[in-house]
Amino acid sequence: MSDRSNPVLARTPPQILGPFYPIARTPELGGDLTRHGGGKASGTVLYLSGRVTTVAGDPVPDAQIEIWQANANGRYDHPGDENPAPLDPHFAGYGLLRTDADGRYAAKTIRPIAYPVAPGVIRPAHIHFMVTSRTERLVTQMYFSGDAYNAIDPFLASARRKDALIVTPFPAGRADDPGAEMAEFNIVIGA
Repeated sequence: MSDRSNPVLARTPPQILGPFYPIARTPELGGDLTRHGGGKASGTVLYLSGRVTTVAGDPVPDAQIEIWQANANGRYDHPGDENPAPLDPHFAGYGLLRTDADGRYAAKTIRPIAYPVAPGVIRPAHIHFMVTSRTERLVTQMYFSGDAYNAIDPFLASARRKDALIVTPFPAGRADDPGAEMAEFNIVIGA
């Protein structure tokens, strides 16, 4: 057990919930958002994993993690998303996970792309996270390195420690998923 009076890790910066939180959707349980409605989602498969810990470095077991995102075309399955890009009937877009005893989580999703939110305004590719422990709730977003829109996104720009919100995917090297990528996104909450 860590000494809680001496925090060693900085909290993950909060981000906006966003207009496309899936209020009318049932989350995909089990962590695989790529197989929905009897088919396989289009796009680059992303194996996403990480740990949820406290600022003292202790794991946060049994935390609930909600993830939601746009599909590989840049569209959310949400009635408020007016992006003309097509929906993917085989992509769930919304999942519910729980951390294990070591605070670890894992999901299989699709790498999203940047998308328009208004004329001349583009959001960079990102995945939303809502982490709920017994004592705290954090809403944040994970962004991808190299996205040209990261530098002009007002929400990412407003975050202290932007680097804590940006991941660099790398090839997963899986024979069963050629071209798939992996990324690790660790989340630090207060308790």
